[in-house]
Amino acid sequence: MLVDLVTLVLSFLIVYALVPLMRRVALRTGFVDLPTDRKAHKAPLPMLGGAAMMVGFILVTVTIRHFVIGTSLKPDKPFLGLIIGSILMFVVGMIDDYAKTRKQEFPAWPKFIAQMVAAAILIYCGATIKGVQDPIHPVYYVTFASWVSDLLTILWVVGIVNVFNFLDGLDGLAGGIAAMSATTLLIISTLKGDWSSAVLAAALIGVTLAFLRFNFYPARIIMGDAGSTFLGFVLAGIALTGAFKSATVISIFVPVLALGVPIFDAIYVVWKRMKEKRPVYKADRSHGHYRLMAAGLTQIQTVSVMYLVALGFSIISIAIVVWNH
Repeated sequence: MLVDLVTLVLSFLIVYALVPLMRRVALRTGFVDLPTDRKAHKAPLPMLGGAAMMVGFILVTVTIRHFVIGTSLKPDKPFLGLIIGSILMFVVGMIDDYAKTRKQEFPAWPKFIAQMVAAAILIYCGATIKGVQDPIHPVYYVTFASWVSDLLTILWVVGIVNVFNFLDGLDGLAGGIAAMSATTLLIISTLKGDWSSAVLAAALIGVTLAFLRFNFYPARIIMGDAGSTFLGFVLAGIALTGAFKSATVISIFVPVLALGVPIFDAIYVVWKRMKEKRPVYKADRSHGHYRLMAAGLTQIQTVSVMYLVALGFSIISIAIVVWNH
């Protein structure tokens, strides 16, 4: 727990110092998100918040794993896969964000390809959904065929990356939900004695909390697609290396519930777009947070409601782990 606390504090301090710098760089270079009819903000907003989070996360996790925990400078394969995949997500997100600074749309297919490549990197490095265990007769473990394991892993990673990208629509929303999800995964990893996943989750809590200091309404900086896809990928990766390990039929729902708000919101949105015969990747205002605002809630009230729902999902997922431990 002390290592987790040190990780959280260090990541918070680094990102807290980096965000104002990134904000100045974004304003000076014109790397800002321009308002549109679909977006809640009415003025251009700097978009380099994701850069601060990525730098803080990688710097702290590598440092803690080497100097505090005492692992080799050469990281284990799942951790290396997580870092490489998260950098890929960030780079593609930055390209997407740059297009937004020019009021252009970056095509969806290169993003999907990059997400599948990032998922394939995790698979190559051994972070996969391998099977499920019978909760009543623990001796029975069903191991998935390799192609099933790979397919489920790709669907999980691509799905979580996109649902977090969808969620990033209001000040403080995606960052806050990511912090709550990471906290849930930290508790679950600690209960399971998985220090590696716990350190990753603690670092993610620190970077998101520091970012939120500047992102709550009215936001002074946003994370952009680079930040939201980075957060989604890291959360998906932590679940793969931790919560999905030796998963029982019951506990397989733990990471799903830990990320419940973006997942169930995305399921509804995709269903609605398919029902209306619209492209599922085309952004609109059918997400839960936009519907709450359309019902008369303010941005702060809407984000608060979403936080409460996320808290409920987190409590249920932790309760499942405790009951099944």
